[in-house]
Amino acid sequence: MDKSNIQKEKYLIRRQRQHELLIALIHQQEDLELVDINATSFDAKYREQSDPAKWIDRNRRILEKYQALARSAITLDALLDSEEIQND
Repeated sequence: MDKSNIQKEKYLIRRQRQHELLIALIHQQEDLELVDINATSFDAKYREQSDPAKWIDRNRRILEKYQALARSAITLDALLDSEEIQND
């Protein structure tokens, strides 16, 4: 196997591990909200029910939570990787 294929394989393994860590972190969340895609409608019917500034702010907070989870998964993966290097 050439060096390029080895690097690709390591990358794929790492991405899979990060994905699994992220899923595990998501499962640990008790009240994880989803982005409200229906709130993006600007028709008069929906506008009466909700203030667009409020749903934009809510969706921003939700995205920040997901970003924090993703960063945590990447950090945990890096820690696992450094442990592997130290044990070699």
